[in-house]
Amino acid sequence: MFTILKKGVKEGLKVTWSLGKIVFPVTIIVTILQYTKILPWFIKVIAPFMGLIGLPGEAAMPLVLGNALNLYAAIGAIVSFEFTVKEVFIMAIMLSFSHNLFIESALASRVGVNWWFITALRISLAIIAAVMVNLLWPGGSEMAQYGLISSSEVVLTSWQAIIIHGLKTATLAVLQLSFIVIPLMIIMQYLRDLGWLTVISDKFAPFTRFLGMKENTSFTLVTGLTIGLAFGAGVMIQAVQEDGVSKKDMMLALIFLVTCHAVIEDTVVFIPLGIPVWPLLVIRFTTAVALTLFASYVWNRVEKRREGELKNEY
Repeated sequence: MFTILKKGVKEGLKVTWSLGKIVFPVTIIVTILQYTKILPWFIKVIAPFMGLIGLPGEAAMPLVLGNALNLYAAIGAIVSFEFTVKEVFIMAIMLSFSHNLFIESALASRVGVNWWFITALRISLAIIAAVMVNLLWPGGSEMAQYGLISSSEVVLTSWQAIIIHGLKTATLAVLQLSFIVIPLMIIMQYLRDLGWLTVISDKFAPFTRFLGMKENTSFTLVTGLTIGLAFGAGVMIQAVQEDGVSKKDMMLALIFLVTCHAVIEDTVVFIPLGIPVWPLLVIRFTTAVALTLFASYVWNRVEKRREGELKNEY
């Protein structure tokens, strides 16, 4: 048992180091950008386009912060303004698909999927969802009630304080990552060595096969659905290295997870904003299933065509 624990800790530290090399610098850069003129300038540039998806110009602030940082930064910006229920719902559905882009997409790309593809997919889903909600939902014109939630902002007055704040934020981000990744790697090691990983995969296998993936992708899907894309990236990396997950299956798993991950946290976090959250979950899950099935269908057709071309050559 001690050998399993030792191996799990070793794997956890290795994965934390691999992910931390991305999380640390990106967090510093994005945190510092908040206190420069670059972020306000970018928000000012995209504000006129907000009307195309049914949002006022002020909505640019939470959308930019949510995509650059995380959902909590976006919520802090949302409660700084007065929005209708429909406007908050549109922002929530966009941020459900597209948030923490730099870190989550970079971590996901560690398993060999192009960063630009992941980022473009998430942004496209966010825009399409916003347009659909804006066109199809006639209600939500009443003002959103935020309850007890309030906005909080760190006020910094010097570059030294800003850089120190960025370093602290980045360090805490890596520590938080390690507190989740290392225990998760230990648990995975025990599950793998004691045979329980096979049991979990078997239980989730029917849904995995339905999506066009093999059974050894099951644990990756379960992890991403429960703890999220950023933290689940560690499991994905190890799955590719040790469980023999194919490039096709990992691509399909990522397409599903960039659309629908951390379903509990990413859904519950919007409850204080006074919007219906069940539609968020339903839209994300059904979109993930439909998109993954379509990708699997296209991939299989391309493979069959290539096989046919090879046979004709022989």
